[in-house]
Amino acid sequence: MDVQLMTDSGADIPEKLSNDFDIKVVPLYLHFSDGQYKSGVDMDTPAFYQKVAELNELPRSAAPSPHDFYHAYKKVDPTVPILMLSLTKGLSSTFENAVTGKDMLLEEEPERKIEVINTKTASCGIALLLGEAHAKINENYSFEQLVEHMKIRSEQTTTLFVLKTLENLVMGGRLDKVKGTIAKTLNIKLLMKANEEVGDIEVTEKVRGDKKSIRRFIDQIGEYTKNVEDKIISMTHCNAEDRAKTVLEEIRKKYPFKDAYLTECGPLISTYGGEGALVISFFKD
Repeated sequence: MDVQLMTDSGADIPEKLSNDFDIKVVPLYLHFSDGQYKSGVDMDTPAFYQKVAELNELPRSAAPSPHDFYHAYKKVDPTVPILMLSLTKGLSSTFENAVTGKDMLLEEEPERKIEVINTKTASCGIALLLGEAHAKINENYSFEQLVEHMKIRSEQTTTLFVLKTLENLVMGGRLDKVKGTIAKTLNIKLLMKANEEVGDIEVTEKVRGDKKSIRRFIDQIGEYTKNVEDKIISMTHCNAEDRAKTVLEEIRKKYPFKDAYLTECGPLISTYGGEGALVISFFKD
C-alpha cells in the first residue's frame, strides 16, 4: 500500500532514509535580525553556522502555518493516505498547525485520509519513527494499522541529549548568563531527555567534565532497554561528526543494536543544542 510519509524540519533525517523513502518535509521558520529563512530550504546547516557567527545571535524559530501544511497535503495525490509525524507539541505549535491544515483540506476533500501524530520527540527521534513507519508499510500494514502502531511507537520512543556547551542556551535566553558562566567555570555538562508525558525537554543530570558526561550518556541507555538486538539506535550531532562516530561506536560495543542511523542536526535543532551536542533515540522495552 502507498502511504505518503511527511514530517517537518524538527526532524533530522539521515541519507539512509531520505535516499530510499519519499519523505515530504514542511519547514519551520528561522528569524534572524537580517530576515526570515525556511529551515533546510533557504538555509542549510553550514549556512546556519555562518549566519550565527556573522551576526553573533541565534534565530527565533516559528512553526509552519496551517496554510503551509494545507498546501503541502494538497500536493499529494488525493488517493494516497498521508501520515504526518510532527515535532513534539511540547516544544512548538507545529503539531496544532499540522492538524488545522489537515482539517482545512478535509473540509474541501473529505474523502482524503490524513493522520497527524504528535511524536513527543524531535531530531533523530522522528527519524527513528519514520524508519519504523516505512518498515511497517513494507510489511503491508493497512493505513489504520500503521496509524495505531505509530501512536504506540511514539509513546515508546526514548530521546536523550548531552550538551557539550551551554553557549546556545545563554545566547538564546534559556539560561541566565551568570549561571551559564558558573557552569562553564565548573565544566558542567547537561544531560537532558524528552519528557514522556508532554514531549518537552527536561534536564535529568548535571555532570562535571566531558568524559564523565559521555560515559553517563551511554550508561543511561541500559536504564530504558535491555533487549537491543532487534532495535535500531538513531543519533544526531551538532557539527561534531568525529565525536558522534566515536560515541556511537562505544554505544554499539556496549549495546549490540542491530543497526544505527547517524546524521547532523539541521538548523532548527542546532539552535537549541549548540556545537558538540549529541542526541540519541531508541525504543524502550
